[in-house]
Amino acid sequence: MFLVCDTEVDHDVYGYLPRALRGLLPDHEQYHVPTRDETPPLDGVDAVVVTGSTAGVYEADDRPWIHRAAAFVRQVVDREIPTLGVCFGHQLVNDALGGRVGHRGLTARLVEADLADDPLFRGVSPTLPMVHGDHVTHTGDGMEPIASAGYYPYLATRHVDAPVWTTQYHPEFTADLLPRIERDFGWEGTRDFADVTTERTVANFCRLAGVDS
Repeated sequence: MFLVCDTEVDHDVYGYLPRALRGLLPDHEQYHVPTRDETPPLDGVDAVVVTGSTAGVYEADDRPWIHRAAAFVRQVVDREIPTLGVCFGHQLVNDALGGRVGHRGLTARLVEADLADDPLFRGVSPTLPMVHGDHVTHTGDGMEPIASAGYYPYLATRHVDAPVWTTQYHPEFTADLLPRIERDFGWEGTRDFADVTTERTVANFCRLAGVDS
């Protein structure tokens, strides 16, 4: 079973990003973490994706579901279940494993990144569409950086032992979503997405997880 942990708290306004991500994935079960009182069961789960959210991991005392989500992350790492964390998911995984996350101000633009030679990035251009305000400032235990940019040294991470990857960028963020992103968050610089191939991240993860995309 492929499990998508949707962490967006305001689906009426920002739910289009998790929906776009789910549209790139194979058949899956969806679990909306903020509205549930327990973590999802892992029996029979073959792969996990943790979506983005307009919440911040440092809000856990006011949003108890974040504590539950962090405990869930530690379980999937311990069980070595293939996992991809996206944006908030990137921050959650690192925070759950002892890293740190801080607010650094909104970035909403195309960024030229330095991508490591990692199978998650096969066919992925280093031109990445970014929309986020929080940064991983220290990686979690066992997590190592696999992508960076001038303003952000931990743009993506990978666990050294478990099949766990995280990206600050949204692989589902295509040119079609730019008008909504621009309306909701603003946008800086070029609108030319001709070199953006971040969607391939999802297919690469599915291949690495042994799940048909």
